[in-house]
Amino acid sequence: MKQWQSKNGYKIFQVLTGRSNSYLITDGKVNVLVDTGKESAYDRLLKNIDSLGLTQKKISLLILTHTHYDHCQNAFRIREHDQCRILMGKKERRFAESGYTPLPDGTFLITRLISGIGKKIGRLKFGYHPFTPDLLVDNEMEWVQGSFRIKVIITDGHSDGSISVIVDDEIVIVGDEMMGVYKNSIFPPFADNTEMMIRNWGKLLNTKGNLFLPGHGKAITRELLQKEYTKYAQKHKLFVH
Repeated sequence: MKQWQSKNGYKIFQVLTGRSNSYLITDGKVNVLVDTGKESAYDRLLKNIDSLGLTQKKISLLILTHTHYDHCQNAFRIREHDQCRILMGKKERRFAESGYTPLPDGTFLITRLISGIGKKIGRLKFGYHPFTPDLLVDNEMEWVQGSFRIKVIITDGHSDGSISVIVDDEIVIVGDEMMGVYKNSIFPPFADNTEMMIRNWGKLLNTKGNLFLPGHGKAITRELLQKEYTKYAQKHKLFVH
């Protein structure tokens, strides 16, 4: 299981891989889970968290980077299991409470076709158990419990209410705002607002983050993010950071 540690001792474990990533942030006393994967990954998620042998086993907070089914399909069950609170972007509350978030648009011809088909299938395949979030972010928020503190910011390009989680001003969990699947590219195959997504890459570069953990694939370096931001900002005639 991959793990990272920040300068001040926060540990981040990648507790789900494959179809989508989930991360557990802990300082040894407080545990925060970021994203939950698909329903089929629920047992594996709990098993992987249990295997960490944490002193405090309960999850205090569940953060959803966004509410597409492959990131939140277990949100209701996780909250029932750990009695934790759920934090997410304010603009996606209506989707969470309805149990369905429309699939994002494609950024390439083939993914636009896939997105169109997926939207026709809709809730039947891509729905989830409805839930009501406890904490909503509409710009940025600092979440504090004891000595544990993390920052959450809106990065609304992949979806209207996407958020990113900044750990110790050093490691940033970015959901699907960028992709770690391809060797030299972070450009996602799906995004509702491509230009906003690219602008948010610049926003993320303005943090002190030096490592970015995506919802799919491997960790992304600051150097690769800078390279991709410059490339696509110029292509779309946006201000270059």
